[in-house]
Amino acid sequence: MELLARIAKDRIGVLIGKSGETKLEIEKAANCTLYIDSETGEVNAKWSDDSDPIIRIKMPDVIRAIGRGMAPPRAINLLEDDVHLKMYDIREWVGRQPNQIKRMRGRIIGRNGRIRELIEELSGVELVVYRSTVVVVGDLESLAIGSAALERVLDGAEHGTVLKFLETERRRQRMDRQTLVMHEERTSSKSSGFDALVPGLAAARERRNERRFKASQVDPEDDEAVREMMELADDELIKWEEE
Repeated sequence: MELLARIAKDRIGVLIGKSGETKLEIEKAANCTLYIDSETGEVNAKWSDDSDPIIRIKMPDVIRAIGRGMAPPRAINLLEDDVHLKMYDIREWVGRQPNQIKRMRGRIIGRNGRIRELIEELSGVELVVYRSTVVVVGDLESLAIGSAALERVLDGAEHGTVLKFLETERRRQRMDRQTLVMHEERTSSKSSGFDALVPGLAAARERRNERRFKASQVDPEDDEAVREMMELADDELIKWEEE
């Protein structure tokens, strides 16, 4: 068996779920069997022979996310290739005094949860604040921006400054995506338009590239290989003209 993570006892019930439904759902998604020690909080997995190695690597994040306050259905999304997790310990910024931890949690969440909502909305991540831990989940691009915003809050930046940073990054992302789409459309339209004017051009270009590739692989000392390379296809011919 493989030790995945150790979680708080008050989160074991969440991991197991009503009548074990959550545990079964996770096992089905990851193709494994979970063994949960209710005394120590250790969660181990026994993997099947055909288990996905990527899922095995990501599975500890699923357990840690649930252990740190995330709802299991959302934590299971971490098994997807483009979903990742970062965890922050508030104590690394403010120490272990409960009052300071509580104060920083309040700064991250904001009044009625508004700051957390704005960070999530503007960056595309999901934030979960649990005790002294903050879990950030999202794709690589969203995670980079959301984590940068959270770190600014932890460093003591004003909320307005953090939100301005997020809005700037959001505009930059939107412009980058529009530029990429325009480039792809322009490239596609140029190619398809010219090919339409000269029927068969695309196929001829592909055959030419293939012939060049084969020619680069031929040993010039191998007469048979050279002769085979020089053979023309049924729709090819050589014409000689004098100027």
